[in-house]
Amino acid sequence: MKRIVITEFMDEAAVAQLRERHDVLYDPKLVDDGARLHTEAGKADAIIVRNRTQVRGELLAALARCTVVGRLGVGLDNIDVAACEARGMQVIPATGANASSVAEYVIGSAMLLLRGAYQSTAAVASGQWPRGALSNGRELAGKTLGLIGFGSIGRLTARLAGALGMEVIAFDAMLEIDDPAFAAAGVQSVGLGELIARADVVSLHVPLVDATRNLFDAARIQAMKPGAVLINTARGGIVDEGAVAQALRAGRLGGAALDVFDAEPLAASPHFEGCPNLLLTPHIAGVTTESNERVSSLIAQKVLEALH
Repeated sequence: MKRIVITEFMDEAAVAQLRERHDVLYDPKLVDDGARLHTEAGKADAIIVRNRTQVRGELLAALARCTVVGRLGVGLDNIDVAACEARGMQVIPATGANASSVAEYVIGSAMLLLRGAYQSTAAVASGQWPRGALSNGRELAGKTLGLIGFGSIGRLTARLAGALGMEVIAFDAMLEIDDPAFAAAGVQSVGLGELIARADVVSLHVPLVDATRNLFDAARIQAMKPGAVLINTARGGIVDEGAVAQALRAGRLGGAALDVFDAEPLAASPHFEGCPNLLLTPHIAGVTTESNERVSSLIAQKVLEALH
């Protein structure tokens, strides 16, 4: 029987599946107790984390007998993958398991931000009638969605957008411009500059690496189509948050949905206060009841296979 340490929240059914075979420590708050986390890491044959647990440095050194790192999600910027593999540790992400949740978040956010009419409840309930002010919203159909990154989440987002009448264009630095994946999805492959200039909605689906850090700085936001919407469900360091706020206040950017931030949890951020047509959510685009079940079940299964 092996020891499995789970440092952040996981679906209870998947935890029970692991407990049937192994000794499991499941504490969703363990990530916030550094001293105890390092102590328990020393006993772990496998560790399962989400995005907050940093599997690098001192924690990685403490994982003296660990052979498996399960990631309840797809991003790996909180895990030193190369160092793990050099120590003989297998890193397992939940590839594809939360794609539907992220894709739906992108489409829902695009609808909300283009229409601009869904935050009037308090005004209408108080007796106001801002019909004129809210009659200039834009429809999704006929607009152009630009996807930066065309992996599993980008491709599913493209399919949903196409079903709603959007034109979809995409750029992926890891794919050739004539890669058959674009044509198979009915998506036009374009360069990054053309995408930024053409898209009514830009959605980011790339990892945080040196080449993508601050990819959307003030200059790139300025190059976007006037009134365009920016959606980031990837990683916070890809977008200059201050530049987004300035562009919203100036009316250059038509709206923004940010689910991820350079530092999480996000501290008090006065630069975001009063920004028009801004949606901020706490890194939950890929987390729903259904996706948590899929992600947790997949990682439980893969970790069990790896331990045997």
